[in-house]
Amino acid sequence: MQIKFVSKHVPLTPAIEQYSEKKLDKFPRFFDRIQEIELTIDKSRIGYAIEIRTSVEHHDDFIATSEDPDLYACIDLGVDRAIRQLKDHKSKLRDQKHHTSMGGKEMS
Repeated sequence: MQIKFVSKHVPLTPAIEQYSEKKLDKFPRFFDRIQEIELTIDKSRIGYAIEIRTSVEHHDDFIATSEDPDLYACIDLGVDRAIRQLKDHKSKLRDQKHHTSMGGKEMS
């Protein structure tokens, strides 16, 4: 799993990078087929805006965004949203995999 950082209009300090990496390293616990995570940090009117783009196998990228005046709170909110997307996707895959078909017969 690769983690890429992109910063627009904001200097990317080592502290921000370490904090973000620590949060993003938790993703494989929720879904193990992650190929790449890209975190984009941008300055917005309100404060900061982030976008977390998570690439997984056999699916379109998951995109989680958040805005907050505090950068660390913004990262936390975005990570929570991305984790929720991964959990939902994993449960959807599990439900499809374990769904047994009756072979066209109806249960009575």
